[in-house]
Amino acid sequence: MSSISEFHLLSVLAQEMNMRKAAERLFVSQPALSQRLQSLEKDWGTKLFLRSQKGLTLTPSGEVVIQFVNETIAREEKARESIHALNSEVYGTLKIAVASIVGQNWLPQVLKKYVNRYPQAKISLVTGWSSEISKALYEDQVHIGIIRGTPDWKGVKIHLFKDSLYLVDTEITSPEQVLDTDRPFIQFKSDSNYYQEIQDWWLRQFQTAPKRTIIVDQIETCKQMTFNGIGYAILPAITLNGAEKDIFKVPLHDENNEPLGRDTWLLGYESAFRLKQVQAFIDIVKEHIVESKKTDK
Repeated sequence: MSSISEFHLLSVLAQEMNMRKAAERLFVSQPALSQRLQSLEKDWGTKLFLRSQKGLTLTPSGEVVIQFVNETIAREEKARESIHALNSEVYGTLKIAVASIVGQNWLPQVLKKYVNRYPQAKISLVTGWSSEISKALYEDQVHIGIIRGTPDWKGVKIHLFKDSLYLVDTEITSPEQVLDTDRPFIQFKSDSNYYQEIQDWWLRQFQTAPKRTIIVDQIETCKQMTFNGIGYAILPAITLNGAEKDIFKVPLHDENNEPLGRDTWLLGYESAFRLKQVQAFIDIVKEHIVESKKTDK
């Protein structure tokens, strides 16, 4: 039976698919790594990798073994987390999946406090669209997820903040002026919920589509193009830190004349919230929210 360290070796090989790179990550020489791989293949009684000048390729047997290896490593990590949770100190790995916009503009300040207070804890961070975050939670790949919008979630759900949406431009000072300009409406790709929210507001407001649109793949690209006068955009307050100059920010309102905004939620399962490293993160998040409200005042 292979040890956990040997499983780690196989896992790194499967990730790199290159003997030189794997040897560098494992801090061993290539000949030593090659010899250990041959020994493991002998133990398993089958060839796990095929070698070529381009690198390594998993055999069908290798695919089965690597799946088993990765599942075993994950179970071992969960067991260690459970053991660490019994101690008073905060150890273990905090696994977070967060919407990209939050990861860029809000989370760094929170994580800075977390790592300063709990240096023994580790952080695993995944960013993406809110739909991808929900998938990571359902598949138990992370402890907590931070998403935008209105989540359909049956587990623990904590509201973090709501930020307003603004029509942002170097020239336009009221929403009605978009009907008179030939400059493009710059949009960024997002999950369907956010896109639909903007579409609904636009149709309620103007009953017609924008004259011209430019669609970019990242919100930061959209922001920089807008700030440089290429067109106008609708951006959430979380991306506008107040440092921008010569920019008009027109708040949007819904059909009831209420400010149009975007909610941010923290989600997770009750079992994950019992882990020390997760509890510690939640405490810091709550502290940060209180501090932010005081600063806003």
